[in-house]
Amino acid sequence: MIGAGAIGLGTAWHLAQQGHDVSLYDPRLNKSLHREGSANDLSGTSASLGVLMGHVFRRSSGRGWRLRRRSMELWPQWIEKLQAHQPELKLHPGLLQIADDEPTAERMESLAAQRVDLGLHMVSNADLAAIWPTASHGGLHSRHDGRVDPLLLQLALRQALAGQSVALNATAVVRLERNDNHWRVHRADGDSSVHDLVVLSTALCSDALLEPLGHARPMTPVLGQALSLQLTTDPTAWSNWPSVLVDQGFNLIPTAPGQLLLGATVEPGDRASEDPLTLMRSLNERAPEWLSSATVVGHWSGLRARPVDRPAPLLEELEPGLILASGHYRNGVLLTPGTAEWVAAAVQQA
Repeated sequence: MIGAGAIGLGTAWHLAQQGHDVSLYDPRLNKSLHREGSANDLSGTSASLGVLMGHVFRRSSGRGWRLRRRSMELWPQWIEKLQAHQPELKLHPGLLQIADDEPTAERMESLAAQRVDLGLHMVSNADLAAIWPTASHGGLHSRHDGRVDPLLLQLALRQALAGQSVALNATAVVRLERNDNHWRVHRADGDSSVHDLVVLSTALCSDALLEPLGHARPMTPVLGQALSLQLTTDPTAWSNWPSVLVDQGFNLIPTAPGQLLLGATVEPGDRASEDPLTLMRSLNERAPEWLSSATVVGHWSGLRARPVDRPAPLLEELEPGLILASGHYRNGVLLTPGTAEWVAAAVQQA
């Protein structure tokens, strides 16, 4: 298993639980999991806010919908098991999407009618007034979507892997070599090892390992940024707030009285905006006064890998014993359980 973000860690854990001998490679494995002040060298998982947008997905068919729905079914089981290693890890349920305009509101109403059994319902402007007074077209509430803390998730998975006797190698893999019916994994420290199968969850590093083998799966970087905010005015208690509020693609997440995370995947490329306050200004003047006047106490960014000319994520057996599970773009945390299950099935058939 190469790559130890949420997908790599979760897949390694799932495979180990099924009795497979697993080795995990990633140079970040010997680094602590934290965000200090302003950071721009974080992995996609560590930079993310762990938002789970599963049931509000607009499509009702296809692989993307099946993967989201299955992941949402699996998350409660995963959390229950991982709490043995990290008791503070939990699902934070409740996600509210604000409608941008009337056509969006109509699509939301249709989706809510189709998915009553999944916990979706519309919220009126009157009901939104207390928490998001700038809403003018209502919103869609999802009872089971929400958030998982991505740092606690990675910590719990690392601890679970240690308990499963998974070999954790904090070294970069620089080359893959076919070796009869096996794969030789060459590491940056000059050492190598032989494995029956290789699973790649290496995001933007995938191409460097795949191109020499004749597989072109290019991905482009898309920058995600997040702010940690301290409010100077109400609402400091977050009464009646969901775990996640989404407006125009921006995620707002209350974390403590008077404290809030604000984030979005908004910028192509790999360079952060110099002024983090532009994130708040990008709410197109629909930010409530209390948000506009908040103090920035932290700012970080990370790169998401978006497949080029292919739908995300990339889930493929490229050749016997070589499996790609990467390019999840903005949904790595959400799709971790479903991806792990897919990889396990592919390994079983290999």
